Amino acid sequence: MDVRTIGRPGAVSGRPVRLAALAAAAGIAALASACAAPRPPSTPLAQAPATPLIVVEDPGFETRIAASKGWGWLVEKLVADGVPRGEAAGAFADPRMPAFSGLTFSVEPREPHSMYRQVLRADSVAGAQECRAENASAFESAERATGVPAEVVAAILHVETRCGRNTGDSIVLYGLGRLAMANEPENLALNVDGKAMVDGVLDEAVAEQVRARGAKLESMFYPEVRATFTVTERLGVGPLDLTGSPSGAFGHPQFLPTSYLRFGVDGDGDGRVDLYSLHDAAASAARYLAENGWQPGIGHVEQRQVIWHYNRSDAYIDAVLGLSERIGPAEIETAIGGGL
Repeated sequence: MDVRTIGRPGAVSGRPVRLAALAAAAGIAALASACAAPRPPSTPLAQAPATPLIVVEDPGFETRIAASKGWGWLVEKLVADGVPRGEAAGAFADPRMPAFSGLTFSVEPREPHSMYRQVLRADSVAGAQECRAENASAFESAERATGVPAEVVAAILHVETRCGRNTGDSIVLYGLGRLAMANEPENLALNVDGKAMVDGVLDEAVAEQVRARGAKLESMFYPEVRATFTVTERLGVGPLDLTGSPSGAFGHPQFLPTSYLRFGVDGDGDGRVDLYSLHDAAASAARYLAENGWQPGIGHVEQRQVIWHYNRSDAYIDAVLGLSERIGPAEIETAIGGGL
């Protein structure tokens, strides 16, 4: 969950300043409608073109635009948390940022085993073996540094992005912002009504579960939204230039922004952490596992506990351990759970 350090011509204070042209728009409502229009696919950060800069002198105008698009609650949280208002509001007012149209969430979400069934098919295993062989120096260097088997790291990169072939082109800030808005009062109320109201009567026990889940999602994903501004400032790009999965993970190992800041490693020694580089991605994923408890010789139960930190899904853990066994030497204990 780390990103390439790429400067962008004309960056001001770590972000593009924009929307001057919007100042002449007829009104906030029309602008919000324009912002909600389908956006063109983003390019990965590693290949992102420079974004033209158009200066806006009025952060209050950007605040009103962001609020009209449904992001006002999140912008105010960011401002209270130290993000300059012009930067926070500007990101969510940007025409590339879709409007917030609500988030319906499950109280007890689970990933089905069928989601990863294709991972252990012959063509998938062959692709993972090819990735492991072609990038042997990166995986083996990460193993020497951390003690995490090369096959386990290769399996994670394959499950996450097919060894970097599919890192995602969604705006990371948008994906994380939507999830962080789960606990926004109006959105939370809609979820409570939708799940806990039966024939006009509120089931308070269900309502409390919904409220708890909304608070949990906010606690998980608001820090990622805040970290996105730190990451992009560090990389010298705009907050909307970071792209990845619809849920806000990016790079070959699909790190979230806080994981980039905590676990990112310069694996190839070029002076920057670039998760679109196999060396950096392998080193960073291995460090993530090592710092969450992976040690040479740990048993199957302990392995599962460590990978749980990477993705809290039994189906995911089964897929990673099953694939790692098939990639190379069977140096780890693996007992696949049913359903693959």
